[in-house]
Amino acid sequence: MHTKEYSTEIGGKTLTATFTDLADQANGSVMLRYGNTVVLATAVMGGRREGLDYFPLTVEYEERFYAAGQILGSRFMRREGRPSDEAVLSGRAVDRTIRPLFNHDIRNEVQVVITVLSVGEDDPDTLAVNAASLALATSDIPWDGPVSAVRVGRHKGESAWVINPDYASRENTGNEIDLLVCGREGLITMIETGANEAEENVVTLGLETAVGELANLQKFQEGIIADRKVSKRDISIETVSDETQALFESEARPQIDEAIFTRAPGKDAIRELGEKWNALVREKLPDENPSLAAALLQSAIDEAVHRGALERNERVDGRAFDELRPLFAQPGGISEMLHGSGIFYRGGTHIFSALTLGGPQDSLIIDGMEIQGKKRFMHHYNFPPFSTGETGRIGGFNRRMIGHGALAEKALKAVIPSVEMFPYTIRIVSEAFASNGSTSMGSVCGSTLALMDAGVPITAPVAGIAMGLMMRDEKNYRVLTDIQGPEDHHGDMDLKVAGTLRGITAMQMDIKVAGVPVAILAEALGAARVARLKILKVITDAIPAPRAELSPRAPRIEVIKINPTKIGLVIGGGGKTVNAIKDLTGTEIDIEDDGTVYITGKNGNGGTARAKELIEQITHEHQRGDRFQGEVTRILDFGAFVRLGSASPLGNGFDSEGMVHISELAPFRVNAVTDVVAVGETVPVIVKEIDEHGRINLSIKDADPEFASRKGVTPAPPGQQNYGPRPERGEHRPRRSGPRRF
Repeated sequence: MHTKEYSTEIGGKTLTATFTDLADQANGSVMLRYGNTVVLATAVMGGRREGLDYFPLTVEYEERFYAAGQILGSRFMRREGRPSDEAVLSGRAVDRTIRPLFNHDIRNEVQVVITVLSVGEDDPDTLAVNAASLALATSDIPWDGPVSAVRVGRHKGESAWVINPDYASRENTGNEIDLLVCGREGLITMIETGANEAEENVVTLGLETAVGELANLQKFQEGIIADRKVSKRDISIETVSDETQALFESEARPQIDEAIFTRAPGKDAIRELGEKWNALVREKLPDENPSLAAALLQSAIDEAVHRGALERNERVDGRAFDELRPLFAQPGGISEMLHGSGIFYRGGTHIFSALTLGGPQDSLIIDGMEIQGKKRFMHHYNFPPFSTGETGRIGGFNRRMIGHGALAEKALKAVIPSVEMFPYTIRIVSEAFASNGSTSMGSVCGSTLALMDAGVPITAPVAGIAMGLMMRDEKNYRVLTDIQGPEDHHGDMDLKVAGTLRGITAMQMDIKVAGVPVAILAEALGAARVARLKILKVITDAIPAPRAELSPRAPRIEVIKINPTKIGLVIGGGGKTVNAIKDLTGTEIDIEDDGTVYITGKNGNGGTARAKELIEQITHEHQRGDRFQGEVTRILDFGAFVRLGSASPLGNGFDSEGMVHISELAPFRVNAVTDVVAVGETVPVIVKEIDEHGRINLSIKDADPEFASRKGVTPAPPGQQNYGPRPERGEHRPRRSGPRRF
């Protein structure tokens, strides 16, 4: 095995790139290590695919359970299945970073595969971008790299930035911001951000910090590329014929501005022009490649959109650069069956969001390579084909849907109340029923309406907006607010920014150019804040605050805390006790290791209150001085056993009992226990003591000194009392308040 290693320091750890012949059939491959996290990236270029009108690049991010040192997956299929959401999102981050640096006229298939070999304390997604860059840059595949990735974070109240924070640091509830930034040559090419209402200047500082680290990584990669000395292959790029170019100049180009700058939303006029142009090519030049002719038109439209913005200060729909499209917000109003809903319009983008509340048992169990645990807040996103006026496959989900859903979820997560404050599982589904630009940010707005309509006590409403860019160079550009249609398709940047009145909660950026300077991004963030505040006003005008009451159809949850040592009493052998309570009350019961008990039941049936009462009865810890009215259950020569509290519907085995010794029946000597009490009689008792074996000794005379006298009991003559012996350990032992824990 031939090996060569290159290393550098970043964030206080060593980053090592290892080149071996392990995957030597690929055009390029590298193994990248950071701490105990290792990924293998490979890049392969296949043959030319005829008839395509796009560059066929695919990026695959492959998780391996062995990387976590665990046997995971379904117990009936102990192997990896479909990609997890985390894998899809990591793959999208790589794709969005490397794609702009290819010549999109190439029709040869290119596939980049990242295989996670080991997961330590560091997230492999940042490594994946850097490894993909090195694999491509040291291969013979034409690509305008390298490009680098770094993660920067900061805790609230601190000024220092953490470079490549590990999982433990990122999970800290005090995090202010978590920035994944990719870039090259001082420019930024991709951003993925989650934040806790971070101000725009904080985000800008984070980007500037990241750019400095990216410069070091680029220098590291350039040194490796120079040492490897790999030549790039020549790829033939097919171009249109002179006849097609001439036909285009005479017939199609004169119609472009009229089709684009219609002062109407959407791309209908552009679509019609495309159909006319394609039909003309088929008629006049049947031997021409139709995909090349279509690409010629798209390139000209791209130029026209830029020219309008940069030379005439004109947008395709006639709006000012900072102008929002018409907004509409409606909380609820669909059906009482829904726990919460929201409808949000921004121009031609129409979103419907529906919220459902559940108990802790409804949370999502994640058993993945990187993440294991439960997830109590979920946002899912659907994009049916009719949203763009097209036909297509219905059902399932794709990478785009997963990515948009995750972005909106990240934007909302910062304002979701803690489980201690609101112990519900929350699922929101956003339906993009009409699409003309940034349905993901529309989903943030629709979901905020649904949360408030459901009565979820979010800390603040959240809104999102998509910002665009038309740029020739760093001095000749225009930032666009609320991009739609042609601006989204032909613009140079799609910057999605979501947040509250106080600050940013999520951000994502894709570009089609080589990179964007931080100064332009800072300007875009400022414009995004202005737009966000306008949207938030529309939302709060529709519903000023979360509703005071939950939907009557939502479940009700009681939360109690028990001594962790008594968890076994509540569960019972084989779950017998807890299942009996669930069956009796019609509830669901979840018990945490710290003794927190969540009881979930239907509204109005009293089940949650009854289950709470039963659990408290089982786990009640009696104290000296406690007073009860209890039923006499058994009488012996030396005393009587009294049930503490009402009879348990779970059976006698769950009653808590104590013993009243004959000497505690009255303040004077009595002849027999039966002179004072009878089985089934309710008597007043007070807890006199609890001995070292947990036995409860009761007293009637201390609870009510006149109890025996009122019943006509008189003191026994001297020498006739029969108190009997005190019970020895294990003899006549009172029942415990539940089954023992095994």
